[in-house]
Amino acid sequence: MSDALRNREFRALWIAEAQSVLGDHLTTVALSIMVYNRTGSALWAAVVYALTFLPALAGGLGLAQIADRYPRKAVLVLSSATQALLVGGMAIPGMPLAPLCALVVLARLAGAPANAAQNALTREIFTDELYLRSQDLRGITANIAMLAGFGGGGLLVTSLGPSWALALDAASFVVAAALVQLCVRARPAAGDPGDGWFTAVRWVWGQRRLRALLALSWLVGLAVIPEGLAAPLADQIGASPQAVGWLLAADPVGFILGTFVLSRFVSAENRRRVMGLLATAAAAVLVGFALTPTLPFALLLLMLAGAAGAYIITVGATFITWVPNELRGGAGGVYRTGLRVAQGVGVALGGVVADLVGSATTTIALAGAAGVVLTIPVAVSWSRVRRTTP
Repeated sequence: MSDALRNREFRALWIAEAQSVLGDHLTTVALSIMVYNRTGSALWAAVVYALTFLPALAGGLGLAQIADRYPRKAVLVLSSATQALLVGGMAIPGMPLAPLCALVVLARLAGAPANAAQNALTREIFTDELYLRSQDLRGITANIAMLAGFGGGGLLVTSLGPSWALALDAASFVVAAALVQLCVRARPAAGDPGDGWFTAVRWVWGQRRLRALLALSWLVGLAVIPEGLAAPLADQIGASPQAVGWLLAADPVGFILGTFVLSRFVSAENRRRVMGLLATAAAAVLVGFALTPTLPFALLLLMLAGAAGAYIITVGATFITWVPNELRGGAGGVYRTGLRVAQGVGVALGGVVADLVGSATTTIALAGAAGVVLTIPVAVSWSRVRRTTP
C-alpha cells in the first residue's frame, strides 16, 4: 500500500478523501445533536440522519454520470467547493430546520459526482496492480475515519458546539478542492457529453460478469444487520450500554485487519479467486449468534465477519477495472447505489425480524444462515464468470 502513496496524484486524492470522510462523520454527529437539542424530538433527529444517506441513493444513478461527461478533476474541485458552501450554510447559528434539511440534501447530492469521479480517476492514475493496493488503502482509511468521526465526534461537538464542528467540515472540503487543484493533472473528459444519461446503467446490466460482482456486493446488506441491532444485542447478552460502541466498532476493526492481510499477503488474482469463499464465510460466522454469545465472543464473531467482509474491496476494484473508462463514473454510481440500498434494506429488515422473533441474537443468526444460502449460488456463478474472463 505504501507504493501507492508514492504517486503524487493519488496521495492528494487520498488525503482529500480521508479528511472529507472524517468531516462527514463529524457532520452526522453534529446534526444529530443540533437537531435533537433544538427540537427535543428523536424522530426529527432520525429524519435528519436519514437525509444524509437518501440523496446519495438518488444521485448515484444520475449525477454520477457527470464524472464521465466532464473532466474529472474539474468535477472533483467544483463538487468539493459546492459542498464547502452548503455545509458552511448549515454552520450558521440558528439556521431554521427546513432550510437546514434542504442544505443536508443538497450537500449530499453534490457529493455524488465527486465520489464517481474519485473512483474513476484513481483507476486512470494506476494501470497495474497498484490500483488494488490503492483501494485497500482507501478502505482502511475510510473505516479508521469512520471510527474516529463517530468515536470522537460527540466529544468534539460537545466541546466546540455543533456550529463549529460543521464549520470544520466545510473547511475540509476547501482543503480537498485545493489539494486536487494543485496536485492532480488535468485530463479531458473520458466520455461524450452527448451520451444518454443511462448508457452506463444499460451497459452494466448487459454484462453477466458485472451482474455477478453486483450480486456479491449486495450480500453486504445481510452483514450490516448486527449494526442496526447493536443496542438490543448488548441488552440481550447482558452487556452494559457502553458495550454498544464496542459492538459497532468490532466490524470496522475486523475489516481493517482483513484488508491489511489481503493486501500484504494475497495476490490480486488469488483475491479474485477467493471472493466467493470470503463472502460465504462473512455470513457463516454470524450463525454463531444462535448460541447467545457473551460479549467477548460476540465481539470476536463480529471482527471475524468484518475481516472476511474485506472481500468487498476486491469486488469494487474488479468492477471498476472491467468497465470502459468512458463509462466508469456512471457504472460506479450503479455499484455504489446498489450497495447503499442493500445496506439500508438489510438494516430495516433486521429490525422488522427482530421485532417479530423478539431476539437480536436469533435475528443475526438467521441473517447469517440466509447469507450462506444466498451466497453459495452467487459464488458458483462468480467462479464460472472468472474462469471465462481474460
